[in-house]
Amino acid sequence: MTEQQFPLEGIRVLDFTQVMMGPCATQMLADFGADVIKIERPGAGDLSRNFFGDTSEVAMNNAVFASLNRNKRSVEIDTKSEAGRQMVYDLVTQSDVVVDNFRAGVMKRLGFDYDTLRKINPAIICASGTGFGEVGPYAHKGGQDVLAQAMTGVMEKTQDPVVPKSIYPTTLCDYTAGMHLVQGILAALLAREKSGFGQRVGVSLYDSMLAMQMQEAAQWSKHGEVLNWAAMPLTGVFDTSDGAVVVVGAFKQNPLRDICTALGIEDLSPEYPDLAAQRAHKPYLQGRFREAFATNTTEYWMERLEAQDLLSAPVRSLGEALDDPQTEANGMLVDLDHPILGQITLVGSPVHLSDAPVIIRHTPPRLGEHTGEVIREFGLRAVARREAV
Repeated sequence: MTEQQFPLEGIRVLDFTQVMMGPCATQMLADFGADVIKIERPGAGDLSRNFFGDTSEVAMNNAVFASLNRNKRSVEIDTKSEAGRQMVYDLVTQSDVVVDNFRAGVMKRLGFDYDTLRKINPAIICASGTGFGEVGPYAHKGGQDVLAQAMTGVMEKTQDPVVPKSIYPTTLCDYTAGMHLVQGILAALLAREKSGFGQRVGVSLYDSMLAMQMQEAAQWSKHGEVLNWAAMPLTGVFDTSDGAVVVVGAFKQNPLRDICTALGIEDLSPEYPDLAAQRAHKPYLQGRFREAFATNTTEYWMERLEAQDLLSAPVRSLGEALDDPQTEANGMLVDLDHPILGQITLVGSPVHLSDAPVIIRHTPPRLGEHTGEVIREFGLRAVARREAV
């Protein structure tokens, strides 16, 4: 049996990223086999290491950090010092991709912008994830997931006008932009195979959230109409006697009739035969649904909904989802023995390659764990100035 070959084996990534957007992108590159060298601030590292305000060894290797940094190597470099900058430049000569998710202009101030680095290595690809882009009125504004939700129209929409606007509780923007960053890097690597030269890759939280609303944007631009999939009259989340179910009343010839059949109530479709009528009477229809769903259990209603081939699902907790046999069947959980945290389970890659399944080559690294190793491996000139490492 031959040794497993990874798609990005031989690709070296210098990773300046922190928190979520950048690290989830570089972790996917690492899962695909890239040698990801995480550049961290001496004594502090990635902001996720001390996100909870605790600088103990266990806290500095917390589960949140671990979830985003497997298969990477960590080096501590003071990028504001001359010796640190030289170490980075030496690494750039032997690398393929540099990734950051700082505010626009930070990499230039550090001396690591694309125009500087391509003089050192014309094949280098510089990928930046920002909050709002690298030009324009918000370019230097601090970017963050919640701000992007608010400023792109995502937060403004709710299932119903009476529902208060709220923050989406999962890092929707960070993860989406991180995956766009991966796409851009892979496209640039393919382009380099043809041209021999690197290029800039730019992704922002703002753009990613606008792109996610491509259908809504087209409908608004063409017709001046708000398209809100969550506000459709036959779609909603309904409490049962022991939980909740979600029903998507769409993609069927007569979904209202089928919902009524599942709920055991009279067929309301003759009275409300089309989308316009159903929209006009949504409060009444959903009120009838809520009354019926409250009378029995989630399991009972799921059986009846599925018997009508309605798009529906139980509303579950994350813990229930992690314990689901489908999660196991998809190989979405990775167990590892961390030297600080002990046994920990991480979510694996959602991209499944038949010839290159994701394995843990490096546990999420301790701060600076590989500094000496990388200095020796790449013969960095700064080694004489960092004998203590």
